Amino acid sequence: MVRIAAADLRRVVAAIFNRAGSSTDEAQLVARRLVDANLVGHDSHGVVRIPSYMELVKTGGVKLNAHAKVVHDAPSLAVIDGQVGLGQVIGGEAMQIGIAKARKHGLAMIALRHSGHLGRIGDWTEMCAEAGLASIHFVNVVGAVSIVAPFGGTDARTSTNPVSAGMPRADGRHVIFDAATSKLAEGKVKVAFNKGAELPEGALLDNKGKPTRDPADLYTTPRGALTPMGEHKGYGLSVMCELLAGLVTGGGSHHPATVGKGSIRNNMLSFIFDPLPGGDAGWARADMQAFIDWITGSPPAEPGKPVLLPGDPERNTRTERLKGGVPLDDTTWANIVAAAVELGIDRAEVEAAAQKAA
Repeated sequence: MVRIAAADLRRVVAAIFNRAGSSTDEAQLVARRLVDANLVGHDSHGVVRIPSYMELVKTGGVKLNAHAKVVHDAPSLAVIDGQVGLGQVIGGEAMQIGIAKARKHGLAMIALRHSGHLGRIGDWTEMCAEAGLASIHFVNVVGAVSIVAPFGGTDARTSTNPVSAGMPRADGRHVIFDAATSKLAEGKVKVAFNKGAELPEGALLDNKGKPTRDPADLYTTPRGALTPMGEHKGYGLSVMCELLAGLVTGGGSHHPATVGKGSIRNNMLSFIFDPLPGGDAGWARADMQAFIDWITGSPPAEPGKPVLLPGDPERNTRTERLKGGVPLDDTTWANIVAAAVELGIDRAEVEAAAQKAA
């Protein structure tokens, strides 16, 4: 395990994307988004993704320096084509459009299709909350292989289909929910695989449909399958993500005709809105605080571990990792170094980043 200061890790990541062909601005933006995912503890959507992104760049599965294109525009609606650009860029551009519409009209529906991997969906929820807006986001995945079994099934038929929602707070401690509809995001399985760690009970089936804790079983041929979170409830949410994000955006849903096409495309249907249209802001703040005080005041199951709000674990982890560095297992770091070296970046220059914070 190594620990790398966030600023040093951002420089390494930006150098990799810049050398791969991204503009300076794009490389820095992607680096910020990926490292930020690690800072808040979502390692599954952070720098562990670099090797797979570089492979997509090589095969044309993602387009560098692409931008969001509005293909249908109305006062409170935009349909946006991501042109298979890097999701860290496309997602932010789509949210900027949605935030502007929601501020003007009180409500915006943004139907984003054909984006590259959008990364941590909570980024977009937080972006809306920072603008003082509530939001809900439904995401599906097209092009990737199936990795999640339907409830009651034994083989993979869908993807992890995340859902995120957020409510802004005046003090900046926004309530942010962000979760895959599978028990684990695929990236968390990859992190466990790289670490040589076991998965929690009930999160994965092997390719015979039997429970397993070995993350390698997701990467066999044929593959194993993740299970839905909350059994039928998570499965139901996943189905709605397919229908809302896949059909309403026009980006398509996950089925044999769209699986394994050489690129990973995300579609996202977002609703962004004024959290209190025409209401009393003072009353709303007081009522929200009363609710928060009530639920977080529950006696903790473990002494010293109080009840947290959605978004609190990420804030706490960010504070810790900004101080102590971003932890990366040896395999993940070796893969990042290899990706950099393959692009002609000096190995010693990259490895020095880890030495600074080891």
